[in-house]
Amino acid sequence: MTRTQLLPALALTLAIAAAPVHAEVRKEERNQVSFSGMLGRMFNLFGGKSAKEGVVSSVAVSGDRKMTTTGENAAQVVDLREETIYDLDLRRKTYKVTTFEELRRQMREAEAKARESAASQPKEEQSQNQNKEMEIDVDIKNTGQTKAINGFDTRQVIATITVREKGKKLEESGGLVMNVDTWLTKAVSLKEISDFERRYYEKLAGPVSAVDAQQMATAMAMFPGLKEAFGRLSREDFGGTAIQTTTTIDSVKSAEQMKQQGSSGAQSDDRADPASIGGAIGGFMRRRQQQKEKETPAGAATNPARSTFMTMNNEVLKIASNVTAADVAIPAGFKERN
Repeated sequence: MTRTQLLPALALTLAIAAAPVHAEVRKEERNQVSFSGMLGRMFNLFGGKSAKEGVVSSVAVSGDRKMTTTGENAAQVVDLREETIYDLDLRRKTYKVTTFEELRRQMREAEAKARESAASQPKEEQSQNQNKEMEIDVDIKNTGQTKAINGFDTRQVIATITVREKGKKLEESGGLVMNVDTWLTKAVSLKEISDFERRYYEKLAGPVSAVDAQQMATAMAMFPGLKEAFGRLSREDFGGTAIQTTTTIDSVKSAEQMKQQGSSGAQSDDRADPASIGGAIGGFMRRRQQQKEKETPAGAATNPARSTFMTMNNEVLKIASNVTAADVAIPAGFKERN
C-alpha cells in the first residue's frame, strides 16, 4: 500500500478555521475508491479485497501531526511543521522518510506522464479544456432527510460542483461534475482532522485523498478541472461533521467531441468495448461489463456525453478524543530504512 492510500478519501469535505495548538481527536473510518472507464482498466482490475470492500483505518491528530494506521502492518505519520511523511512498517519496525517536496515532484512527474498518455488518445476522447480558463458552479441542497448512522443522528446535504470553460455552458464546452452526497451530525466534531487535511492540501498544492499519488495525477491530467473541483470543495462548510459521504465525479464531453464521435461511425471492437484489453484479461473484463449491463435497470436514463470516472465512499465508524502526543509519534525502537 502506498503512502497516499493511507490518507482519508474525503477529508477535504469541510473547510474549517485553524485548529487550536493542542487539538486532539481520533476517528476510525472506512474508505473505498473506484474508477470507471479507462482509469478503471488501469487501476481497478487487481485491486483485490480492499477495492471491493474498502479499507478501515484509524486516524489520530495532535497539533501538527497525524497518525494513520491501516491494518496490523502499515501506518503513516504526517508532520506539517517538518513537512515530512513517515511510512511505517509495523511488522519490521522500520520507517521510510519522504519530504513534501519529494512528493510534490513525484506528483508533477506522474501528471506529466499522464498528459503524454492522454494526448495519444483519439481526438474525441481528449478534453478540449486543456489550458483554458475554467469557471466553477456550486449548488448545495439540504434535502431534509435524516437517519441514524453508526449511532450518530445525521441529516443529508447534497453538493454539486460543476467545472466548465469560462463563458460557456457545460453541454457546450464539456467539463466535469462532482456530486457529494453527505450525511452530517452536530453531535461530535472532527474539526481538527478536517483542518489538518486543509492545511496539508495547501502545502502540497493539490488534493489529498485515498487515491495513490500517481493515480490522482493521472486523473487530473486526463480530466482538466478535477484539481479545481477538489479545491472548491475544500472551502465549503456544510455545517456539521460528515459521517457518511459518497462522492461521484462525472466527465462531460463537449458538443464538438460528441460530433466527432458521431461522425467517426462504427468504432472498432477494441475502441467500442470498454473491456477490450486482449487475452484472458480482456475476456474477464468483457464478462464483468456484460454482467454490469444486465444489472442496469431497464429503461434507466443515460446521457452519452456524460460518464462517471471516479467514486469515493467514506464512512466514519467511531470518534474519540483520547489522543496524546505519543499516539502520533514514531514508536520507540523503529529504524529508518532506505
